[in-house]
Amino acid sequence: MFLSNLFENPERVDRWIEIAQTSFWPLLKGALTFSLLLSLVSFAIGLVIAILTALARISGNKLLSGIARVYVSIIRGTPLLVQLFIIFYGLPSIGMTIDPFPSAVIGFSLNVGAYASEVVRAAILSIPKGQWEAGYSIGMSYRQALVRIILPQAARVSVPPLSNSYISLVKDTSLAAAILVPEMFRKAQEIAAATYEPLLVYSEAALIYWMICLVLAAIQDRIESRLDRYVA
Repeated sequence: MFLSNLFENPERVDRWIEIAQTSFWPLLKGALTFSLLLSLVSFAIGLVIAILTALARISGNKLLSGIARVYVSIIRGTPLLVQLFIIFYGLPSIGMTIDPFPSAVIGFSLNVGAYASEVVRAAILSIPKGQWEAGYSIGMSYRQALVRIILPQAARVSVPPLSNSYISLVKDTSLAAAILVPEMFRKAQEIAAATYEPLLVYSEAALIYWMICLVLAAIQDRIESRLDRYVA
């Protein structure tokens, strides 16, 4: 019914084509300059947080382990959108005003750090204890064994789940529109409000997200294939 009504109105079709053409570059620019940049920066910082949190969780220090557990529990137990709102809209009430993009980076980094820490922790624990013992037997310290033996092996194990986490993060950057970051979904909202064609504009944004994720998935498959060469 919708398609038949649409094609019976050639002026509406021409308008849709014009809007799709004029909105594509602003949407793509928002994706490249903000969505992907936001995801890359947040994932890099979040990965550092994840490694430190994972090491704290498996350490014998009860204080560090407890702090890491509470951090992971809070982040995993609250919605990402609520976390972003607390950082951007909540902190100014106590005198801490942060611009939209840094607020988004903080929120996404903390979120990635909590979820990825469980991946990293599981990867480290999956390495046989004999690997630790082998390092100690040749005079390595705990830190040397961790950096030179354990983490490289854990990194290979972590690649598939962490890659999936990054792809999910790229899609989650659309939530940054709620705190005024001019990423792709925010641009789509502005264009939809100006053209009164939300179905077309949001579908076009969804298509761009899908194409980006397809490219990232292909890169992930390529990386996993290369790493599989070193699996016995």
